[in-house]
This record gives sequence, C-alpha cells and structure tokens, in this order.
Amino acid sequence: MNSDSGPLLADLAARARAAAHARSSACPCGAATLADRPDGIVVRHADTVAKAHPPDSDPDELAGRLTLAGRLPGILLPPLNPTPLALHGRLVTFWPYGTPVDPDDPDAAPWEAAATLLARLHRTPAPPGLPPMRGPAKAARAVARLREAAPHPATAPVLRAWATLPPWARAEAPMPETGTLCHGDLHLGQLVRRPADGRWLLIDVDDLGTGVPAWDLARPAAWYACGLLPPDEWTRFLAAYREAGGPAVPVEGDPWPALDVAARALAAQTAARAVAKAVAAGRPLDEVEQSVVDACDRMATVPPQLAQEHTK
Repeated sequence: MNSDSGPLLADLAARARAAAHARSSACPCGAATLADRPDGIVVRHADTVAKAHPPDSDPDELAGRLTLAGRLPGILLPPLNPTPLALHGRLVTFWPYGTPVDPDDPDAAPWEAAATLLARLHRTPAPPGLPPMRGPAKAARAVARLREAAPHPATAPVLRAWATLPPWARAEAPMPETGTLCHGDLHLGQLVRRPADGRWLLIDVDDLGTGVPAWDLARPAAWYACGLLPPDEWTRFLAAYREAGGPAVPVEGDPWPALDVAARALAAQTAARAVAKAVAAGRPLDEVEQSVVDACDRMATVPPQLAQEHTK
C-alpha cells in the first residue's frame, strides 16, 4: 500500500460501501483494493467501484469527461454519477464494476474488441469544450521523472530517443490534430466486460480528449516494434481497427508513417518509467524493460517518419 494514502483509502472504501449498499439491499459485501498508486486509488465493494483521481485533476475537465462517458454507453463505461466528489483533496468518482482482461490468459486478449471500440470512439464527434487528450503530457511527465532519478546507463538512450520526437509529442507544442476524440491512454487494462451483457467497454476517462488518434494505437504498435507483441496479434488489432473505419491510419497500405511518432513516444515513455522504477528499487532492468530501452537506442539513430495525409 502507498504509505501516504491510508486515510484516503479508508474513506474511499467507506464511500464505495455506501454507494454499493444504496444500489442494492442484497449487497454481498465483497471488498478489495484494485489500485493504490500516487496517480490513482481504486477500490471495489461488490458491484461498485470508487476511484480517487490524480491530485492535479481539474474538476471542470473531469466533469466534462464523465458527462461524455455517460453519453457513449456502448463505447465507454458510464459512471454512476457524472459529478465528482471531493475527498481528502482528491476528486472521487463511482462506477459499476466490470470484469477486466485476464493478464494470465494472453491468448484471450480482446485485441479486436479494443480496436473496434477505438475506431468507434475516434469516429464520434467531439463535444465542444473538451480539453486535449493528455497522452503527450503523461509521456513528458515520465521523462521528467527519469531526469530526476539517480544516474543509470539506460537513461541516455531513452533521452536521445525522446529528443528526436517533434515538439507536440513531447507536450511542448499543440497537437497537429485537435478534432478527433481520443482515449489518451489505451492498453488492455483499460477494458472491462459489462456484467449485464458481457460486452467490452473502455474505462478510465482521465486522459480522454481531442488530439491525434494514432496515439491510441501507439502502445500496441510500440510493443510490436519492440518484439513484445506477436505479429499475429498486432495484425488482428490493426485489421479490426481498419474494418471498423478507424481514421488514425489509411484503409490499406503501410500504417507506419501515421503511427511512427506516437509509437516512438510510447516506447520512450515506457522505457522512462521502467528505468525510473528500477533505480528507485535498486534493481537491474528485467528482460522486457531492457528490450524497450534497446528499442529507444535504435530509435535515436533513425529519424521518425512523417505522417502522411490519408482519407479520414
């Protein structure tokens, strides 16, 4: 448990219990802490989940994201209440519990469902006033934490790779696209099955906003480029996205001119987090972490491809 989160975690659990009991008089009272990190604490009580959002969350922006999630129930998991609650200086929201992807069964990973949901999200008109998606800002924070960490041999290749990226991908300039609705932090942990019908839905609206849709495809693209995602799984994901009319890549041909910059940024973000965590724990990089650092080392010697225009 995060040692600083004790009082918040206890009160969050109590709020989740109260919300669950308000939804059903036959609550089985099963409780669990699903996440306890500085940027997010998530607890479950029966069929209700309570989340304490990052400390820097803007209440108006979060409320707008919650409202949007409630309007897209076939794409995003709707919140139980569109208004965040203030608790111990954090914004808290409540959600129905959904069954997550099983990390111990990679063959059952719902790549097609993830890709189809993304395509549908990207093709949904963004409401006025929605802020930019926060993907580049999160990547920049990861690199900033790496710079603050103690010296490590892997730091230099990660920073060299980061330096090759255009300013927008480093959150130093506005994104070149501002009209597409994006999730902002897509990975398989952001999908759950809705208990009522078993449909997959996207969760976690903290980074939801407008921007470059390729960012939402960038993590699986980076994993594929690093050799961490098998080619058949990447092919399934990309084909499903295209079949669903996703606008981030051309309908046929080479997708990499559209994906390259974002995939490089996600590789650098992943490597920066890995190195910073290894330094803090005083341990060597594991095989997966080293493979991402090695990819950054290769990236630094080859300039990113420029995105080509394609029919949206």
